[in-house]
Amino acid sequence: MTSPILQFLATRRSHPPKLMTGPGPDRHQLTELLTLAARVPDHGKLEPWRFVVLGRQTLDALAPKLHAAVLADGQDQAAADKAASAFASPVIVAVIHSPVDSPKVPEWEQELSSGAVCLGLVNAALASGWGAAWLTGFAALNRDFAQAHLGVAPHERVAGLIHIGTPGPTPPERPRPDIAAKTRFLP
Repeated sequence: MTSPILQFLATRRSHPPKLMTGPGPDRHQLTELLTLAARVPDHGKLEPWRFVVLGRQTLDALAPKLHAAVLADGQDQAAADKAASAFASPVIVAVIHSPVDSPKVPEWEQELSSGAVCLGLVNAALASGWGAAWLTGFAALNRDFAQAHLGVAPHERVAGLIHIGTPGPTPPERPRPDIAAKTRFLP
């Protein structure tokens, strides 16, 4: 692989948020990353997604609320601590799946576009030298929390929480899929 782009794709690796440090990208850098992330397949040009950028001040204010919400949900202290610690990342971008009523484009295709935005944002951040990871967790999956604190409307969902910051040590390589076992070629 001589192409730098192919080399990047062959070696890209998400960085767990617990290994990231500050600083994260500033507003201008984030705008550039979001612009790159929005270059995804989007049948009908519906743009069925939007971004909510959570900076350090907001994350600090939300972490105790997230902790309390996990406990109120009946989970234990360890689960609440783990959920709240995820908000230690320098910056988190919530990618909100916001489907558009369309007679031509089924919601499934719109969900795929939202997922492509998540991966596009992770890859744009990694290619720019940041550490990045795509996660969900309680804050994304609990509708009450997402609506109250991330501004998610009743018809929307959080497609992903993209954590971005200064990369720490690169995590060890993990096993990758056996492509031969996952592929069937039809003549």
